[in-house]
Amino acid sequence: MGKLLAVLLTIITVVSAVIFAQHIWWPPQDISVLGSGIDHQLSETMTASGILFILAQLFLALFIWRSTDRSPERKVKRFPGGATPMVVLASALVGVEILVLSLVGSKVWASIYLAPPDPGALHIDVQAEQFAFYFRYAGPDGAFGGTHPDLIDDANGNYFGLDPANDTTARDDIVSGTLAIPVNRPIYLTMHAKDVSHAFYVPELRIQQDFVPGLDVPLHFTATKPGKYEIVCTQLCGLGHYNMRAFLEVMSQDDFAQWLKDQATF
Repeated sequence: MGKLLAVLLTIITVVSAVIFAQHIWWPPQDISVLGSGIDHQLSETMTASGILFILAQLFLALFIWRSTDRSPERKVKRFPGGATPMVVLASALVGVEILVLSLVGSKVWASIYLAPPDPGALHIDVQAEQFAFYFRYAGPDGAFGGTHPDLIDDANGNYFGLDPANDTTARDDIVSGTLAIPVNRPIYLTMHAKDVSHAFYVPELRIQQDFVPGLDVPLHFTATKPGKYEIVCTQLCGLGHYNMRAFLEVMSQDDFAQWLKDQATF
């Protein structure tokens, strides 16, 4: 049984390595300015951890194979110093790997979460609630109307709690269930949750960001390829979580301008 286990462990290791090497289960196409850096970091992480994984599993298979030899003449070999040096060496190796990958990836991480948005970015306000996303654009006046939680009324379509009767800046705000953006234009989102934690995840943008109740969470990106992409919630937010999604539509600047006009008329 010991040798059979060693053989199965080796086969599983080789098959797993082939699956990752051939990118069988891999992210979809990259449509973000920051995506190439994220993909590069992912490849480095998978390569470094993959090499350690393969070596560890093959050594484990070797140890299992050799442990099946129970002949009385076989001499018992001991690792110098016992098990402690081996454990310390393995922990140090993994620790160095994690530290190096963290330092290498810190630049990419900072470009997403620490760098300020482009001054010319299109500002869009995003609200998540059970179980939908809503996106708000400033109208021709270029300003968002104030929000009032006590005025939120989903039945009447007032998802952000606007007060157009008394707030002139709120009268031309555009609210949509679709996130429409122009291609190659920096986008700046301010994200907030109405009820519980949600998440904004677009695989093609290489972005996943949580909504935190009580906080306005900033997020910025630039989409580089026109098309329609799914936005999904990856936080378990209730019974309707499975059906919580919206769509990102990346279009030309002219098409986006026309879309805004159509939404304003509606």
